[in-house]
Amino acid sequence: METREVLKTLREKHNLTQAQLAEQVMVTRQAVSRWENGETMPNTETLKLLSKVFDVSIHTLLADPHPLVCQCCGMPMNEDDLLSRETDGSFNEEYCKWCYADGAFTYPAKEPLLDFLVEHMPNPDNTDACTRRAQFDAFLSQLRHWN
Repeated sequence: METREVLKTLREKHNLTQAQLAEQVMVTRQAVSRWENGETMPNTETLKLLSKVFDVSIHTLLADPHPLVCQCCGMPMNEDDLLSRETDGSFNEEYCKWCYADGAFTYPAKEPLLDFLVEHMPNPDNTDACTRRAQFDAFLSQLRHWN
């Protein structure tokens, strides 16, 4: 699905006319029409407003342009309900809801996250805890949060 289709689908799902949506995001009805026809795209500030109106991430509005991965734990975030939120309710597309909530990180240091991963992640090969911890550490070290 393209952005134009996402916007139209969401607008219709929320039972809004183009004019009503335009009023909510402070643009003209013609601007909404051009988005839905694929002639133009909303700017960054308007995408933020649309995200709030529809309660979806900007990533969703842009038709999932690239896969999102939590930059703390590495979990794929392929649905909006996995994304964290800021204290104002807006989506934070960098972190999952388990690593970052209400403006605060769950894991202030890497060690507690490594403890959690070693204890709770599947271990089908029965790899020893020390080796698994080193593997998780090497993986986490590639993520922005731990650099």
